[in-house]
Amino acid sequence: MTRNALVPAVSALAALVIAAPAASATPHTVHIRGGHTAVTVAPAIATALLSNGIAPIVTRPGKPSLTTVGGQPTLKATYPVTGGSLTTSPLGGKIRHSGGLKFTNVFNGRSLEVKNFTIDLTKARLTGLVAGTKTRVPVFKLDLTTAHVHLGNHKADASNVTLKLTKEAAGALNTSLRTKVFSTGLTVGTADTQPTF
Repeated sequence: MTRNALVPAVSALAALVIAAPAASATPHTVHIRGGHTAVTVAPAIATALLSNGIAPIVTRPGKPSLTTVGGQPTLKATYPVTGGSLTTSPLGGKIRHSGGLKFTNVFNGRSLEVKNFTIDLTKARLTGLVAGTKTRVPVFKLDLTTAHVHLGNHKADASNVTLKLTKEAAGALNTSLRTKVFSTGLTVGTADTQPTF
């Protein structure tokens, strides 16, 4: 994804920064106090994972739930926002979360968990910490061209952000789980994020 595709959505978020009361001594930065982000897995992906014996498990304090997309049932995971900041100069910022997602291959018992996700608007990606290590990896590329942004005085709501699996994540998942179900650029689902300031 190019930076040009990222600019419209981040610019809309930046408008909130200008209109909101100053949250710190830096006028061009707004600090995130809370909120949540929900990830909805595409029904076809949920079906493909389960049919190949891959079970996605939401780990605390993330909360799993069932939802429907186009009349098809699928998994939804909601994670609390723990902090971060958005900037107007330069455009960008990070939204941090707690909780994780554990993938388990029920055929061989192998698993891989990524947690403490960070949405990096500057680089248009979502990263996660590999459980049991200090290694943070890019999990998804963010496609904001389909996103809808609603602004308020103390929060932003960016919905329908498309999540595409990175080469690093696909390789790590296939290797760790000994499967071939994951591929680079796979559209896993969408994210809706509602940070509060």
